[in-house]
Amino acid sequence: MDVTVQRIRTTWSKRSRGFPQAALRNAAPTAFPLPADPAPMLHEVVMREENDFVPDVRIVHDLPLRHELGLRLMRDVLRVQLPAGFGVPVRNHRPVVTLQHGEWVRWQMNNRYSSMTGMADWHYVLHTVSIGFGPMARDAFLSEPDYHVDERASLR
Repeated sequence: MDVTVQRIRTTWSKRSRGFPQAALRNAAPTAFPLPADPAPMLHEVVMREENDFVPDVRIVHDLPLRHELGLRLMRDVLRVQLPAGFGVPVRNHRPVVTLQHGEWVRWQMNNRYSSMTGMADWHYVLHTVSIGFGPMARDAFLSEPDYHVDERASLR
């Protein structure tokens, strides 16, 4: 499948909710230049509070599993629907985006998480997933997307 995915995950705790740590967190990019690798490709970037939000990059020459990222090729279009996932707020009814060849979508959502028992402090995650169908220029995801799905919510 001729698909390029850039998945960016920024994680933080209560410590980064206020100044000065919040300024560092808010400066973390939500897009990066793509590596010069052919599709299919997953360009994964993780930025963590404990590493001062320095990008940790991983490149995989395969697409995420279906339960991680809902991609379905239907004739000449790509159907994209992110799975419900976990965390608060719960998102049960996810939108669907249909991409024509050459188009891309930026999908953003945030969540807060605790331990299984609910006894640990909350931690927070901002997910930014850019998905391109067809050849993508290295700077493609640095521009405005054809579609933008913004599921960010106010997190306590």
